[in-house]
Amino acid sequence: MGLFILRRLGVMILTALCLTFVVFFLTNLFPNLEKLAKTQGNQRMSDEQVVSWLENRGYMDPLFVKYGRWLGVAPGFSNTLDDGTRVGNCVRPGVAEEDTPRFCGLLQGSWGLSTVFRDEVGTIVGKRLGLTGWLMLAVMCVMVPGALIIGVLAGMREGSRLDRTLSTVSITTTATPEYVSGVIFIAIFASSTVGLKWFKGTATSAMDNITWENFTLPVLTIALYGMGYIARMTRASMAEVMTAQYIRTARLKGVSFSNIVMKHALRNALIAPFTVIMLQFPWLLNGVVIVETLFNYKGFGWTLVQAAGNNDIELLLGVSVVSVIVVLTTQLISDIGYVYLNPRIRIS
Repeated sequence: MGLFILRRLGVMILTALCLTFVVFFLTNLFPNLEKLAKTQGNQRMSDEQVVSWLENRGYMDPLFVKYGRWLGVAPGFSNTLDDGTRVGNCVRPGVAEEDTPRFCGLLQGSWGLSTVFRDEVGTIVGKRLGLTGWLMLAVMCVMVPGALIIGVLAGMREGSRLDRTLSTVSITTTATPEYVSGVIFIAIFASSTVGLKWFKGTATSAMDNITWENFTLPVLTIALYGMGYIARMTRASMAEVMTAQYIRTARLKGVSFSNIVMKHALRNALIAPFTVIMLQFPWLLNGVVIVETLFNYKGFGWTLVQAAGNNDIELLLGVSVVSVIVVLTTQLISDIGYVYLNPRIRIS
């Protein structure tokens, strides 16, 4: 197991480098750099002025050199303009030239400065990731137990009335987009005109203080959308396990139905849903943009949209790094979980 994890970590590092390089290449295409120059400089800049602005700040250097600086494996760039202003990826306000570090990339904990929020990318990403983390935790606590219960109950007696009812509910929740269910919840439970006024229509106050009123609707909106998919996978896996030969043998031996489900069928039936559950983490991290926008909750997904929409290259790269790490980490946890859920799986 230890050697397997080490090999997977090596593959994860190589994969992360490849993916981040692709994102770095796309964000550093000249049209994006030109837009950055005109946004930070002057919209009426000529082509020559744009090129000069980019050259003075190191954006016109070779791609691999810039990527190495961003990673922190190549020396940083600094330059003094004609007006005495110092620019570069290692230059920080209030830091003297002699105190400027030589290497200041991702490996040194320097993620750059956001051109939109005028703050350190690491600080912005950490704050927004924390906000979405609380949302993800609440959603998983509601979504996973509910989906597993629905899936197991439906799969225990395939074809029964209970199975058909729960399957219909699962399909309905999955087929309903979040922007539809979110609007319906706001209209019914939070509207000041015709609604019940049980909850607040926005989750802005939840960024400072999470309460039942300001956090329930966004959590339910996301949980219901993801619950149906996990429930359907659990139901299919449970129905397949219940027809296995060892389950029939247990029934012939007189084992009670509850013991068959809990002690024999459930563990093997959870292997496929476990993979789906682990895949929900990357989806929750970046896929809740609609819900965060709808309820005005400025989390990680909202930050991704702001970075992409405003051509904030440094922030977009920082968000991409976190997304890649989360995806690869959840895949590693999923592979390790296989062994413990099914002892027949061995790592050679």
